[in-house]
Amino acid sequence: MPKSTAISQIAALATSTIGNVLDELGAGGLIVNLKPLVAGRPFCGPAVTAQETTGPFGSFEPADFKVGAILDAAAPGAVLVIANDGAQVSTWGGLASLAAQRKGVAGAVIDGGARDVEEITEHGFSVYARHLVPTGGRKRIKVEAIGEPVTIDGVHVHPGDIIRADGTGIAVIPEASAEAVLKMAQEFDANDRVSARLIEEGLSLAEAMRRFDTI
Repeated sequence: MPKSTAISQIAALATSTIGNVLDELGAGGLIVNLKPLVAGRPFCGPAVTAQETTGPFGSFEPADFKVGAILDAAAPGAVLVIANDGAQVSTWGGLASLAAQRKGVAGAVIDGGARDVEEITEHGFSVYARHLVPTGGRKRIKVEAIGEPVTIDGVHVHPGDIIRADGTGIAVIPEASAEAVLKMAQEFDANDRVSARLIEEGLSLAEAMRRFDTI
């Protein structure tokens, strides 16, 4: 199956369903402590990763704050995954969101801070971050690596892994497991839909759970 097809089909599945499958397969993981800056903007796409480090103002040169280089590494449809160890300093804002939106980037996942939420909302770009802070990254943040594996909340993310984000959370699907995850998640989703129909017809939740051990 082409990766683009898998991504488009995974995009139709909830992270809760995907999370159940990741448990069963022992693959990937869920990032649960980052929140969307604007609700109602789910996304799905292959990861472009970056690792950052943060220090007090003046720790680094302005040229070290290479957010533009991260964006340059992303193709349309990609998801930026930026690991900054949860630092309360913004690595992302309105101009970056405008540039990402114009390039067709699907979204950004930031283990750190973001700012300019009004501009991000206006530009229609989807950002998940640990903190919403006005503190700027210039001279505080250094981009250490682009395109290398990163870790957020104990979840390892490799370049090319599929990132699915919705209102509940963020699922990380290893690229090599994408088809297996998709197949099982579609089966789980079908069971959920049948269960919902039967409950609407009067079946109890307890009975539905007995019939379908995937819910």
